[in-house]
Amino acid sequence: MRNLFILCLLCLLTACDWSAHREEKTQELVDQEMQSIDWEDVDQYPLFVDCDELASKPEQKKCFMQTLLRHFSKSLQESDLLLTEAVKDTIFVNFKMEDTGAITLMDITNGERISQQVPGFQNQIEKSLHSLPKIEPALKRGIPVSAKFRIPIVLQ
Repeated sequence: MRNLFILCLLCLLTACDWSAHREEKTQELVDQEMQSIDWEDVDQYPLFVDCDELASKPEQKKCFMQTLLRHFSKSLQESDLLLTEAVKDTIFVNFKMEDTGAITLMDITNGERISQQVPGFQNQIEKSLHSLPKIEPALKRGIPVSAKFRIPIVLQ
């Protein structure tokens, strides 16, 4: 009986040590995997309904950007914004596409001159962003993630 008790005690102590070693190994593998992930790039760009989900990543990006710029162009042409003088300028719209599909305007750079001539310009850009058709968020390893974008808008 005593030998059986000692044997059970040894098995119990060995099992605890084995479990702890397994957890350390698992954590080590997770850490290695986390280091190998490129957090600056997405696996799939945000997609409009028109864009092909099975297309290559460069084609997805191209479709996303073209659809976005086409929408901005149409929205700005339809607006009643008038410039007081001729302007040839490029502004950059920085926005964040949330993992939920919502869009947040971060800022507009090089738009000071336009903003002076057209006080409602930033509001029009924001309105254009919020009137975009439904967008599926970017994916990283199959999980929706937030992504920041910077698009140029050429004004002539």
